[in-house]
Amino acid sequence: MNEKTRVKLKDIEVRLIVELMKNSRRSDRELAKVIGVSQPTVGRIVKRLEEEGIIKEYTMIPDFSKLGFDLMSVNFVRFKSGTPEIEIERLRKTARKLEGERGLPYLLVMNGMGLGHDRVFIMFHKNYGSYATVRRMMMGAARGNVEDLESFLVVLNKEHYLPLTLSALAGYLSLEDKRVQWNREREM
Repeated sequence: MNEKTRVKLKDIEVRLIVELMKNSRRSDRELAKVIGVSQPTVGRIVKRLEEEGIIKEYTMIPDFSKLGFDLMSVNFVRFKSGTPEIEIERLRKTARKLEGERGLPYLLVMNGMGLGHDRVFIMFHKNYGSYATVRRMMMGAARGNVEDLESFLVVLNKEHYLPLTLSALAGYLSLEDKRVQWNREREM
């Protein structure tokens, strides 16, 4: 398994990441003002965080329902025990081929654990029919290697308690950063 090493970030780096998660369109000058450092310092930190792969991309999150997606599916997969790694790699290649041919709207595909499953993928669908078609296509590509595939469907064209956004996570990281600072001050 390809394990990623956790990186110890400085307080200023965390604050910069939090601000970029809230709004990555701000200039270095604006960011410097908010986090209390110089503009060149922001530029250097951002460049280093990009080079180290901590900042992967700058993007925005649209209203998916306004783009024509009625559903988001959170799918949990369990491969049959003993499925050889070579077969799992074949499935990955098949999935990439299908994605290239049909433009499957994936948001996330990752290994994991929980609920008796070992893979999760999140996709968007125009309607239930397109979800059902993608599900059949995936099961066909799996050729009997998938023991179970369960889905949770999210209706996107309704009001939600907390829609997909990075601002909520940025708020958590900001609070975590404040807790760390508070603990340091208390120890002094």
